[in-house]
Amino acid sequence: MSTTKKTGADNKGFEGFSEDERAAMKAHSSELKKAARRGGKATAADGDRDILEKIAEMAEDDRVLAEAVHAIIRSAAPDLTPKTWYGMPAYAKDGSVVCFFKPAAKFKSRYATLDFNDGAPLEDGAMWPSAFALKELTPETEARIAALVQQAAG
Repeated sequence: MSTTKKTGADNKGFEGFSEDERAAMKAHSSELKKAARRGGKATAADGDRDILEKIAEMAEDDRVLAEAVHAIIRSAAPDLTPKTWYGMPAYAKDGSVVCFFKPAAKFKSRYATLDFNDGAPLEDGAMWPSAFALKELTPETEARIAALVQQAAG
């Protein structure tokens, strides 16, 4: 009798994490090591530098969006701490990630997203979005991002 847990309609066993998931976990491990080396001395400038390094590695479409989103977030919510999180630009409050930019190429998606974790108070009734697809930035989307980030930052 096999002890492999069968899941899903096709009854295939768990085949492990995807290459993209493993890369994200390695990035997070590296981030934790970097934070430990810095001790409690990490600054917003360190976070900005880390984010800009990650953005520079992105494909052009993602890089253009990420640079603009970074500038919007830093302007709209300067109290959020910039950092990388699983290899993505992220912004934290009191040590917890509030929002992050997920490049399309990272998980071979059709579009980049701006995601908000559950610590971001975006509640609006019984249902509200916590991730927003980004294909391009317009003045309207820039204003919406700024408003969302300000709300998320509390």
